Amino acid sequence: MIRVATSTVRIALVGDHSPDVKAHAAIPKALTLAAGTVGTEVSVEWLPTQALLGNDLKRLGGFQGIWCVPGSPYVSMEGALRAVRFARERMVPFLGTCGGFQHTLIEYGRSVLALTEADHAESNPSASFALIAPLSCPLRETVARIHLRPGSRAEVIYGQPETIETFNCGYGLNPEHQTLFSNGALRISGVADDGSVRIVELQDHAFFLAALFQPERSAERNHSHPPIVAFARAALAA
Repeated sequence: MIRVATSTVRIALVGDHSPDVKAHAAIPKALTLAAGTVGTEVSVEWLPTQALLGNDLKRLGGFQGIWCVPGSPYVSMEGALRAVRFARERMVPFLGTCGGFQHTLIEYGRSVLALTEADHAESNPSASFALIAPLSCPLRETVARIHLRPGSRAEVIYGQPETIETFNCGYGLNPEHQTLFSNGALRISGVADDGSVRIVELQDHAFFLAALFQPERSAERNHSHPPIVAFARAALAA
């Protein structure tokens, strides 16, 4: 059935755009596909991480959704973290993929769990608290299975207990600190075969989901992807 678009949703793409990053090329198309599925149109605006420092955070106002995109290390980690916090605290539908997933965990660790030293080993190899660390097996241009937590938003979105997804990353949640996200508001909802974290979601939020994989890459095959459709639907309702 063809849906007739009734409105346009504005989505902020937080990240440092590069034509050489495959995910960056795929994201606008992925959002267009998802918007068509839920009966709307989408308008995207790239917001460089450095543009979100100081008083420039007000640039996030007026968007119905915020997507923290792949491509880390960002020019400004602080800018990316401020965007994540803005979405989390102001109930703006949020999606974080790959680097966005990694920085979602850092933002929550610093702001909510009071882990002020939580850091990313890629941008700070000497970090005293490497919340994000190198994966034991880098996931470069590969696909892998993810098991979805029963009853989670992720499982509802997919409508099945597991999924196969595309990855292109070398860093993830340090397994030494995985228990930090077991019982809090931001909790694990998808894991790899070995139990490594692949998806987290925030409880009691309009839509707040972060994934280590790159769902946007499905647009390369002209396929709409479940989490992106859910994100677009939440943005439409915002």
